[in-house]
Amino acid sequence: MQSGKGMKNLSASGGASLCCLLLLWVIYSHLLREGQLAVGTCEIVMLNRDSSVPRRTIDRQTARCACRRGQIAGTTRARPACVDARIVRGRQWCEMAPCLEGEVCGLLFNRSGWTCTKGSGRIKTVTSRATD
Repeated sequence: MQSGKGMKNLSASGGASLCCLLLLWVIYSHLLREGQLAVGTCEIVMLNRDSSVPRRTIDRQTARCACRRGQIAGTTRARPACVDARIVRGRQWCEMAPCLEGEVCGLLFNRSGWTCTKGSGRIKTVTSRATD
């Protein structure tokens, strides 16, 4: 008789735990649908492309990030990402690995951005309007 009672209690507590987890998941997914980003993620909110000059394309991009404490919006592998804030403050852009694989990163002379150079000679220049 005792084991039957124990199973009922175990079953009831397991069901309550499952119900709580389900409720938390519903609340979390609702918040994400309402425009909230998950911590540590970024999204591109605006992208403008200008190809009016031959052989030159200018992209302007704005990203929105939900970074952890000590991080700030940056670029990793040519995508918006949360990076260590000291990299941006110190304008040591190449430390955040902004270029694609096979490209070499180089700082612009005034540290206003970086270049990503491919072996074929193709160069991408990125400038930042980071605030201090």
